[in-house]
Amino acid sequence: MSELPNAILTLDRLSVKLPAGADRSHALAGVSLSVAANEILCVVGESGSGKSIMANAIMQLLPRDVSIDGGRVMFEGRDLASATTAEMRQVRGAGIAMIFQEPMTALNPLRTIGDQIGEMFSIHSDLSKAAIRDKVLALLEDVRIPDPKVAARAYPHELSGGQRQRAMIAMALALDPRVLIADEPTTALDVTTQAQILKLIRELQIRKKTAVLFITHDFGVVAEIADRVAVMQHGSVVEQGDVSAVLNDPQHPYTRQLIAAVPPLTAPAPRKLSDDIILTIDEVSKTYRTGGFLGRGARVTHAVKAVSLKLPRGATLGIVGESGSGKSTLARCIVRLIDPDAGSIVLEGKDWAKMTRENVRRETQHIQMVFQDPFASLNPRRKAGDLVAQGPIVHGTPRAKAIADAKELFALVGLDPSAIDRFPHEFSGGQRQRIGLARALALRPDVLVADEAVSALDVSVQAQVLKMLDELRERLGLSIVFITHDLRVAAQICDLVAVMKDGEVVEHGLAGDVFGDPQHPYTKALLASIPGGDFARSHASVSA
Repeated sequence: MSELPNAILTLDRLSVKLPAGADRSHALAGVSLSVAANEILCVVGESGSGKSIMANAIMQLLPRDVSIDGGRVMFEGRDLASATTAEMRQVRGAGIAMIFQEPMTALNPLRTIGDQIGEMFSIHSDLSKAAIRDKVLALLEDVRIPDPKVAARAYPHELSGGQRQRAMIAMALALDPRVLIADEPTTALDVTTQAQILKLIRELQIRKKTAVLFITHDFGVVAEIADRVAVMQHGSVVEQGDVSAVLNDPQHPYTRQLIAAVPPLTAPAPRKLSDDIILTIDEVSKTYRTGGFLGRGARVTHAVKAVSLKLPRGATLGIVGESGSGKSTLARCIVRLIDPDAGSIVLEGKDWAKMTRENVRRETQHIQMVFQDPFASLNPRRKAGDLVAQGPIVHGTPRAKAIADAKELFALVGLDPSAIDRFPHEFSGGQRQRIGLARALALRPDVLVADEAVSALDVSVQAQVLKMLDELRERLGLSIVFITHDLRVAAQICDLVAVMKDGEVVEHGLAGDVFGDPQHPYTKALLASIPGGDFARSHASVSA
């Protein structure tokens, strides 16, 4: 490998060994790459490619049974691969800092944001408490968190997802590290928040001359932020180079395959939709009231405000918008996981909004939901086949037939039928999402509600699940309500699109019309915020 002349961090033939019994012997096999000062190197690849293992190997945060067994990690003239625990304590935070993918799990839920950021200074400096407090407020201001004093006193659960990610960035930048490792920091964020975070990282990197190692599976993010790109597959770097060269003229078949899997921001030609309306949502509203004592300090959130939509039989209706726009609340109202305050939800002539809980349980086979996080929604103590068969068994299907049907459903969603005896943790993220889909289909529903069902998946797995959903809609006659914050995904799979903002539908129509000629300023703002927008519109010409 030709090392960059001004490289701050260099991986030289780095190998990481996996424990016995793993799918392969090494998570990393001879990885070589460098990142220079004032540069953003994006490392892109699917889950299992070794991206996060590489980041954890640099920081010496590998699991106990996973170890570096070859190569070097050179930083400021020393090899971190052989550094002691005490030496790594001095490097972490001060020399190399890391932004983790999920701030809610990386942040301590029992300590305030200010305390957690301040800990960086109390460990690595002898500043007074007052000086630390001033530093914390300055950092929160740097990362554009509104009202830093309030945010510093808040606990992680009291901040939005984008604010928590900003707090993580503030913590990582506290000691002015020379290298910043960002591990999928924008994966689950909506497009406008994602755009803000990417802009923030770029601004801070330029101002502080930091070297950034940015890990992602989203080529739109790569097009937006990268100076150079390294593509990883099965623990090896298969291609690396200048961002424009890799995106516009990819050399390796795997790179071409990944780029081709990115959904373009253009809707396909519209299909003829049925005049038969299977689901009618009319003036549905939901308000949350929280906190307060004797009425003082109570918070009122109008999550859904008089929403009216119609779903033709056999069509896919997309509901898009930012976090907090009311998409998921509306989805949960539709399937009656929560009760709407007003309005009607008529499915096949029956108003679900007025049904008793007992009647909802009896009718639940007509409408099923696929959740955003399949790992959280699947019982880890039950086998996959039992989870899929559970619904039919509850509704009176003999267990033997329900298990036999579960095997057929596994095959239908592209899983090995023999895998029904495995537990959820034994599957990949994409496979778990397929299990969630099989479970929802087990009751042969008329309507499927998919809430951010592909938002955390790699582009190639995402493409597979979207294709499968479209095929199942055709084969089974499904009607789908598809909740997403990814406008590229909505453009590909949805016949109709409703754009939500602050609980209201601000624009609604055919997908091609909404994305091709948006009318509302908010829709235009969402489309303008898509990372690598020009790339998203033009990449379709690159084929695998």
